[in-house]
Amino acid sequence: MKDRRSRILQHAGQVGCDAVAAFEPENVFYLTGFWGEAIAVCTKDGTKLIAPKLEYSRALQSSIDCDVIATERGSELLSTFAENTKKNKVCTDCSDYSTIEQVKKKTNIKVDTEPFFLTRRIKDEKEMRIITKASHILDRLYEICTEQIRVGLSERELQAKLVFEAMKMGANPPSYKSTLNPLIIAGGPNGALPHAEVTDRKFKNKDMIVVDLTLRHAGYIADATRTFALGTPGQEAMEVYELVKESQKAGLDAAKPGATCGQVDAACRTVIEERGFGKFFIHSTGHGIGLDVHEPPWLRSKNAEVLKPAMAVTVEPGIYLEGKFGVRIEDSILVTDGRPKILNRFTKDLVIL
Repeated sequence: MKDRRSRILQHAGQVGCDAVAAFEPENVFYLTGFWGEAIAVCTKDGTKLIAPKLEYSRALQSSIDCDVIATERGSELLSTFAENTKKNKVCTDCSDYSTIEQVKKKTNIKVDTEPFFLTRRIKDEKEMRIITKASHILDRLYEICTEQIRVGLSERELQAKLVFEAMKMGANPPSYKSTLNPLIIAGGPNGALPHAEVTDRKFKNKDMIVVDLTLRHAGYIADATRTFALGTPGQEAMEVYELVKESQKAGLDAAKPGATCGQVDAACRTVIEERGFGKFFIHSTGHGIGLDVHEPPWLRSKNAEVLKPAMAVTVEPGIYLEGKFGVRIEDSILVTDGRPKILNRFTKDLVIL
């Protein structure tokens, strides 16, 4: 934690601040090891974790290398925060307007999330181990897919089976504000919706089935997608699958240190465009993963950010044919000094069930 504190304070210093205050649970966890309702304050003198009394005991048990301060929720928590930062210029990730309006009367505060994301972009050894473990849990879930997917099983039933098995292995589905479901499981024409909601539709013979698994293990996210065929698919589906597979390989080959995010996106996109399917690849190639499902760096067109060793990203091209089917293949990877380390080991050959 000391190294993380040192690095985030260095980035905060670049925006004129000598302290950081994390309100978001992801950043509180990153700086203290505690996930819950609290404020983490880092200065050159150390880290303080300001927690409501109902969280105090748990914060004491799980936090690392920080002083835990108990207070009441609401205005008293904010007053305690202000008291502990009144001599500092504070950089914060808090985006709540009313909260900022209250604390800026008592402390010198600046809202800027960039120091947090700049620090979190580069994973340490512990983070890389956890993300790798999370990816291997996803691999096991894909093996379960091959055992469970059959004609007559619904998308919702498969989701329930996978979430149950994931939680037994120590993983939890993250929550998204933009969806009602923890996973994306989309059979047949539903697969043409990149962010399809899980439905009661039952799988049918010749379905292409997109299974996008995003799960959290020990705080950290792994994200992968495989597309299965239920029964021998048609010629068009076979050709689209092989094209997406080729595109993904091109993106993985391009994901080396020194390459820009835009170059990785272009590597995937060019393969698909040259075969006449460019207009059906309707999202970016990938994104960073870590404590958030989607975080920088963004693997999208014209993004000039350069990949560096120890960044964790996804590579996930797809083709979506409305009313017919969709195909997406995605891996979580770690950027290394050479070729990327692909964390998902489940086959990318088309599995026909």
